[in-house]
Amino acid sequence: MDTTKKSGFFSKGLDGIERVGNKLPHPVTLFFIFAALVVLASALGSALGWTVEDGEGESITVFNLLSSDGILYMFESAVTNFTGFAPLGTVLVTMLGIGIAERSGLISAALKALVTSVPKQLLTAALVFGGIMSSMAADAGYVVLTPLGAVLFAGLGRHPLAGLAAAFAGVSAGFSANLLVTSLDPLLGELTIAAAATFDPAYAEGMNILMNYYFMIASVVMLTIAGTFVTEKIVEPRLGTYKGDVDKEEAEDMKTVTPVEKKGLWMALLSIIVTSVLIALLVVPSWGPLRAGLSNEDILEAPFFQTLVPILFIFFLIPGFVYGYVTKVIKDDKDVANQMSDTMATMGMYIVLAFAAGQFVAYFNTSNLGQIFAYNAAEWLSAAGLEGMFLVLGFMFVVGVINIFIGSSSAKWAFMAPVFVPIMMDLGYAPELTQVLYRIADSTTNIISPLMPYFAIVIAFAQKYDPKVGIGTLISTMIPYSIVFSIVWTIMLLIFMYTGIDLGPGAEVFYNK
Repeated sequence: MDTTKKSGFFSKGLDGIERVGNKLPHPVTLFFIFAALVVLASALGSALGWTVEDGEGESITVFNLLSSDGILYMFESAVTNFTGFAPLGTVLVTMLGIGIAERSGLISAALKALVTSVPKQLLTAALVFGGIMSSMAADAGYVVLTPLGAVLFAGLGRHPLAGLAAAFAGVSAGFSANLLVTSLDPLLGELTIAAAATFDPAYAEGMNILMNYYFMIASVVMLTIAGTFVTEKIVEPRLGTYKGDVDKEEAEDMKTVTPVEKKGLWMALLSIIVTSVLIALLVVPSWGPLRAGLSNEDILEAPFFQTLVPILFIFFLIPGFVYGYVTKVIKDDKDVANQMSDTMATMGMYIVLAFAAGQFVAYFNTSNLGQIFAYNAAEWLSAAGLEGMFLVLGFMFVVGVINIFIGSSSAKWAFMAPVFVPIMMDLGYAPELTQVLYRIADSTTNIISPLMPYFAIVIAFAQKYDPKVGIGTLISTMIPYSIVFSIVWTIMLLIFMYTGIDLGPGAEVFYNK
């Protein structure tokens, strides 16, 4: 990385982490190594008889991947482990639409319009805020905003990796902070309610999926400020002046929107409005196929929230095509097909990464090692005798460690909630608080976990500006966000806890037995 970095104790520590991290094998190799270690660990755990009991008294044992059945499973599932890897379809389908919007010039023109209309001092905050709010579109923020953040910063003469980091931090934090209700709220909320019902059915009946809503709203403001501070005061100074290959004419061109581009942008905006109206007709009326006749109370369970990826594809494809047609970049269907093809050609490394990561994730889930570790961690937490702030920090630490190995938020909570929610209730803490603690720890460690499903694609985006970027570079860049977010989020949570502010509608912090 050809930059001029500021020295300092903290910066030197991050530089050390970067050096060590970048000496690790390539992410593809790393995922294969972890997959092999899971196979060996499953054989060891099976031989030693590792087992735990779940919340219903059922035994969970290690599935030996080196057994006859295990070896057969690995051969039979190799293809489906790859094609079923959750982020793969999301990334590729979304990128098909983004490819048209990018190669037609729409994204570049939109960024230029943003640069010329938003005060420069607010751009970082706007990027972090946009990342936070992107959780409305599930995981799409990782695919859309992280590369856009880099492009935006590069166009302004700022370090592109700082823009990428700001967007990445905002997107990861956004899963526990939003001004609106997201699809994750019912996913986690229903699991929390079910877990609470095993301890106190009467209490669970009064719970609702908006149990963290007030805390989420407050978190948006706090994280936007914290993310802006970390980007401008820590990350950018450490990265220094970017001296990579940035086209000066292109950077200067970012400051001016031509008449043709303005016309294209207005027509693209019109197409977005028309598309939005048509999509709304599929969702808002009770007869809408993407609503499936659900009432307003159950609207979050509508098919619409499971179809956001193709909807995003449409929202990038149509305005991208309209803009390209107006500006003469796109003349016929062949241009559209070629632009999509060119975009997919740049995704080769990610596809290879997805194959390796898919095997690791599938092996780890099938072996039951994650669940056994989580239950053992719960027993440790219960036996530690922690109280108050120390219990809160202890639980968040356990979640953070587990998150290093298991990426999916809902999948982790599916087996953690039945264990931790009753334990915390027995210690006097409401299920609503336990869920908040989980979401904080999950979000703040996502950005430093190399096994998080989208970590690999963020590295791929970063390598566009510096081919030498590796795991260590990204982790060292994101650690300041993780530390600062953890500190300020914990302080805010303690304020909620000890001032009696509800976490959501009717959601208190403490549980009275």
